[in-house]
Amino acid sequence: MTAQAPTLISRNKMFNGHHERYRHFSESCQSDMTFAVYLPPQALQGYRVPVVYWLSGLTCTDENFSTKAGAQRFAAHWGIALVMPDTSPRGETVADAPRYDLGQGAGFYVNATEEPWAANYQMYDYVVKELPALIEVHFPVTDKRSIMGHSMGGHGALQIALKNPDRYAAVSAFAPIVNPSQTPWGQNALAAYLGENPEAWAQYDSTAIIQTGLAGSRKLPILIDQGSGDEFYPKELQPETFVNAARGQGYNVRYQLRDGYDHSYYFIASFIDSHIEFHAEALDL
Repeated sequence: MTAQAPTLISRNKMFNGHHERYRHFSESCQSDMTFAVYLPPQALQGYRVPVVYWLSGLTCTDENFSTKAGAQRFAAHWGIALVMPDTSPRGETVADAPRYDLGQGAGFYVNATEEPWAANYQMYDYVVKELPALIEVHFPVTDKRSIMGHSMGGHGALQIALKNPDRYAAVSAFAPIVNPSQTPWGQNALAAYLGENPEAWAQYDSTAIIQTGLAGSRKLPILIDQGSGDEFYPKELQPETFVNAARGQGYNVRYQLRDGYDHSYYFIASFIDSHIEFHAEALDL
């Protein structure tokens, strides 16, 4: 994968660190991609720090989490860099759909095999391989990583971590889509990106990954928070199904149903401190 230096879009000081946005050409997605990095003060003082990757949900860019979650305060405290990719490739030449849950802003963190999506929608390879390689060449970070996400991004974080447990210290999620092959959001997206092939769907379904032995051998720690007032729970979001399957296979899963919380960033901001601390512990900080 390319290690060509990304182009700086903006830089803002936050908690004595820097929040920076960049653009670069992605070999995986064959398009320009945007991502954000929060470098804590320790990184600006010459120390290399571990990275927590954040994957956002449907319709989001890197800026939703960056401006609403309040994560930078806690990343600064623990000495953790945050990396926030976009949720899909974008641009006039990139395929799109006239709906919020498919196409631009809705990449679902898969490697698409169906046209017109296959040309650009290779978000799995981008997040797992290309982006970390770029980050570890051009920023003051170590090769110690962890990963988390929300909704579609929680789906991405879980299925990526389960299949690549040696690449990540831990995984956490807010209101994740845990069995996309069995719920409307996931079925629509997986059919479009992967075709009518249940075996292909299972490779990106966190519950199926656990149940069918597709997960890696290391059972990394998992943290999941779900709001009881979430309008998508339990039709689209069925975390208990995943939690029961994972615990049945010996995973240490911390799961909390948060009374009255919805699907929004108000929910994420309320508990982001505990997620950053969870990853700090897994990263031995």
